[in-house]
Amino acid sequence: MTLRFRHLAFVAAIAIGLTRPAVAQSECAVELVLAVDVSGSVDHEEHALQMGGIASAFRHPDAIDAISALDGGLLVTVMQWSGLSHQRQTTPWRHVTDAESSQAFADDVARGKRAFRIFSTAIGEALRVADTLSTQAPLRCRRRVIDVSGDGVTNEGAPPLPISRALSAQGVTINGLVIKGDEPDPEPHYRDEVVSGPAAFVMRARTFEDFPDAFLRKLLRELQTPVAQR
Repeated sequence: MTLRFRHLAFVAAIAIGLTRPAVAQSECAVELVLAVDVSGSVDHEEHALQMGGIASAFRHPDAIDAISALDGGLLVTVMQWSGLSHQRQTTPWRHVTDAESSQAFADDVARGKRAFRIFSTAIGEALRVADTLSTQAPLRCRRRVIDVSGDGVTNEGAPPLPISRALSAQGVTINGLVIKGDEPDPEPHYRDEVVSGPAAFVMRARTFEDFPDAFLRKLLRELQTPVAQR
């Protein structure tokens, strides 16, 4: 690690905050922030495929079985992100432990409205806001995961790499779900500058039509992969 990179990671760590308030009421297995791209490159139908894919995954029997098997369940929220200063939590934190609560979360996601439409792509800022949401989580969980899905590379705001590395130093896993088709190809950007932390990975969807299947596979992998594995 270069001296300059150490400095950037230190500055990012200070910016996102290393000290967390004691807001926990009890413990759960996994905390998951689902950060969904709603930048200008995502049209109405593509947005619907993303949100519908998330909802259908939480209704899927395999996902319900995986969540039910977690000791303490899953704490999950959805945020939508776009350009600089355009990030919003659109589905509040929900503690999902069984079929009923998983279905209820899916219904919440399906009812959610699109937050932004015409802005740029600021993945670093999305990571910052995802971390802020974590400080507001109602439960303390043994694993923290941020899942960023998107179809483009960062073109506005803070670079994601120092923020991603600072979060991983706190034990946070940042995974990516890349939707292919745009230029430049976003997959190398996600692999090199976005994902990090224990057991981190990048999942690919060839098109937005493939998003629902890719999201389900991603969710199952996140729920079933022990933190110690890589």
